[in-house]
Amino acid sequence: MNVFSDLLGGFGTVLTPTYLLYATIGVTLGTFVGVLPGIGPALTIALLLPVTFSLDDPIGTFIMFAGIYYGAMYGGSTTSILLNTPGESASVATAIEGHQMARRGRARAALATAAIGSFVAGTISTLLLSLFARPVAALAVEFRAADYFALALLAMVAVTALVGRSLVRGLISLCLGLFLGLVGLDELTGQARFTFGTLELLDGIDIVVIIVGLFAIGETLHVASRLNSTPDQVAPLEPVRGGFAWLSRQDWARSWRPWLRGTAVGFPFGALPSGGADIPTFLSYTYERHRARNRAEFGKGAIEGVAGPEAANNAAFSGVLVPLLTLGIPTSATAAVMLAAFQIFNLQPGPQLFDKSPELVWALIASLYVGNVLLLALNLPLIRLWVKVLQIPRPVLYAGILVFATLGVYAASGSVTQVLIAYGIGVLGFFLRHFEFPIAPVVLGAILGPMMELQFRRTLVLSNGDLSVFVTRPLTAVLLGLVVLAVLVPYLPRIVARLRGRRAPARLAFGEDD
Repeated sequence: MNVFSDLLGGFGTVLTPTYLLYATIGVTLGTFVGVLPGIGPALTIALLLPVTFSLDDPIGTFIMFAGIYYGAMYGGSTTSILLNTPGESASVATAIEGHQMARRGRARAALATAAIGSFVAGTISTLLLSLFARPVAALAVEFRAADYFALALLAMVAVTALVGRSLVRGLISLCLGLFLGLVGLDELTGQARFTFGTLELLDGIDIVVIIVGLFAIGETLHVASRLNSTPDQVAPLEPVRGGFAWLSRQDWARSWRPWLRGTAVGFPFGALPSGGADIPTFLSYTYERHRARNRAEFGKGAIEGVAGPEAANNAAFSGVLVPLLTLGIPTSATAAVMLAAFQIFNLQPGPQLFDKSPELVWALIASLYVGNVLLLALNLPLIRLWVKVLQIPRPVLYAGILVFATLGVYAASGSVTQVLIAYGIGVLGFFLRHFEFPIAPVVLGAILGPMMELQFRRTLVLSNGDLSVFVTRPLTAVLLGLVVLAVLVPYLPRIVARLRGRRAPARLAFGEDD
């Protein structure tokens, strides 16, 4: 009953005119930017992150960010279906079938099953978040410094091992992120590290500068460099036909089960330390294709191939919020960006957040319900407006993003040096993407690295330098065992195939949730 009373209090906060306006602004901005070709939720939030420096209300800010995230995912499905240009890797599965449906004159049905599936999945997964968040936070109170060290290590290694085609490249990206996180004064000794005699680096490289550099600048340069190789022909919307919400009775019958199955896959995978939406969306697509009665339709526009992955994509976000809010551990690049937003307001997500800032937590959770309703009301009736957004000239679009990112960093820091650092990191991010180095480990390393180091050193101080504490404490030992397992998981198909005497398949890998 406490959960429902807390949730009702959250609704009482969100449904005030001011916070409803924040939610509406968030979902509208998120949808608008998410519809733009090649732009995903992480880039959207990174682009708007400097704006938070001018806001003094953390509740309104996070309500807006939650709306931006949901809106960007909705917008990403529109781009995937009509333009065959996923803004993030989690939308690739949607593009496979959705764009084929659009080419066959069924764009409205594809957009409708994506929007309604996202609404269903978002509502169910948010309910699960409401039920599980406080119990997990209560469990997290028992965590010690050694446990937090092992958990941070698990989050970084699991994401590094599962994204990208090469484990070595992932580890190099992770080491780069750890290096960026170590720049500045040592928290325990006050010793300057990797500052190269530059006074402005004594405070370290601001995480906002890193995020804006990697996503808003580096990602934009990467997408702009491929302008000639990406489609720019928008699939037309067919005339409105019969059926409820653009879906025929057969479409509804073929969609509702994939919506539920996608939700069941997306939420738990989002909550795992190797979370994000990439793995559950591909698993959902593979499962729907495997169990379909007419498998030949897949690849030519099967509605199940849109309904399942979109539901999994949306459900994963609520799952990602479980470790973020209860443990302070981001399990995807976008969650890492949101963690940076918490740090801007001097808030540390974790078990104490539910006791120190319960109004913020439950308002954020309640805003997910409200954002779902707002997005469903925005997307289906205004689809022609979002199609017009797709017609913005690409050079103007990406030049505008770079200008906005530059102004955002300068407004937040007031330093030309920080702007130059952001562009340096952006160019580095461009080359990382060009040579297929994953970006998510860089962000997680920069954010979790300092925390992991602090907890490691604190553990050694408490144990008088005895390293055996990491294997004698049961929870720490289990988490470190999962770290080893996370490194082996991508190679399991190859190991199993060799044991059975079959041809070894490629290493298991997924895209990263940017």
